[in-house]
Amino acid sequence: MAKIRKVLMLVENTAAPADHRVWPEAILLRDNGYQVSVISPKGTKDQQESYICIDNIHIYRYHLPVIEHKYIGYIAEYAVSLLMTFCLSWKVLFQRGFDAIHTANPPDIFFLIALFYRLLGKKFVFDQHDLSPEMFQVIFKKRARSIYKMMRFFEKCSYKTASVVITTNESQKRFAIERGHCRPERVFVVRNGPGQQAAVEIDPSLKGNRPFLLGYVGLMGVQDGVEYTLYALDELVHKRGRQDTSMVLLGDGSNFPVLRSLAHKLQLDEYVKFTGFVSREEVARYISVADIGLIPDPQNGLNEYSTMLKAMDYMALGKPIVAFDLTETRFTAQEAALYAKPNLVGDFADKIEVLLADEELRFKMGQLGRQRVEEELSWEHTSQNLIAAYNVIFPTPDQKSVVQSHS
Repeated sequence: MAKIRKVLMLVENTAAPADHRVWPEAILLRDNGYQVSVISPKGTKDQQESYICIDNIHIYRYHLPVIEHKYIGYIAEYAVSLLMTFCLSWKVLFQRGFDAIHTANPPDIFFLIALFYRLLGKKFVFDQHDLSPEMFQVIFKKRARSIYKMMRFFEKCSYKTASVVITTNESQKRFAIERGHCRPERVFVVRNGPGQQAAVEIDPSLKGNRPFLLGYVGLMGVQDGVEYTLYALDELVHKRGRQDTSMVLLGDGSNFPVLRSLAHKLQLDEYVKFTGFVSREEVARYISVADIGLIPDPQNGLNEYSTMLKAMDYMALGKPIVAFDLTETRFTAQEAALYAKPNLVGDFADKIEVLLADEELRFKMGQLGRQRVEEELSWEHTSQNLIAAYNVIFPTPDQKSVVQSHS
């Protein structure tokens, strides 16, 4: 009888099962015969249990402090998460056991836990969602140089400690190979493809009383550039006289209060709706009635190498996109988007107007996006590389015999 392999997944920046990458990975591993446990912080009111089993996946949660000060807040958060995660890992080890630790970044500090358990024979999967050095360089502009060096050190340690590395795209894979000196055969690209999209009932009332609705879905941090959507809407409404267009912003994040204040300052209160975090079902309802999906992520040394999950959300629902012209965004959306010159509000607004004026073009681009998701980018297609990565660290008897025959 084959041994049941056990995986412990660590995630710090989102409560399980809310993370849109970690949870599908956990489900996929479970469906392929692995026993899966997850350690994460507590989240919203319905994610406060210290332990819960969902869909036969065991979730252990801890409380994170909330500190307003930007620098102290990050230090305290990461120190607490490292300590609590390590303590809970012992609980998982004795209650359920694990053969591999699978850490999702950011941050890149969990290699310390993985390094300890590698001494006990455990494998380490480093799942690199973002380039942390570049991300913190954007967030901490005034102290970017020293923080960047520290984050590069943590990233290097994560690469070196890992049995295999998983990235979200080819750009990040190149960094792992060139910057991290990882062996190419040990780096796997697992894209953030959407799952099968359930039918969505169209609710025109979500548009309010204006003919056109622009939609944004995702996090609202400093690096996400959501302010560009507000500046573009200001350009359309107040400078080009387009009172026929409104916008819904679905999500939350560290920049949320700043964005609310900016919308008020730009006199856009009656044109913009902020929903905060909502369910995936609610996201689908809003985007289904939107005319255009927006990707305002600017060129900043990070976003050029990041795959935007929101792009595939829009494409899966058949919506055309306006985005800044960044390498990985263009690879993902291809003909489903119009691309503005990076960080130029006027050009971003121009591209929105082109689509608002052409219903046939919007439909054509939406169909091309949906087709690309269904044929290439859906989770059903992209997730197979995750199983390939685990087959490297836990080869089947057939794979072992092949390796031995060539040795």
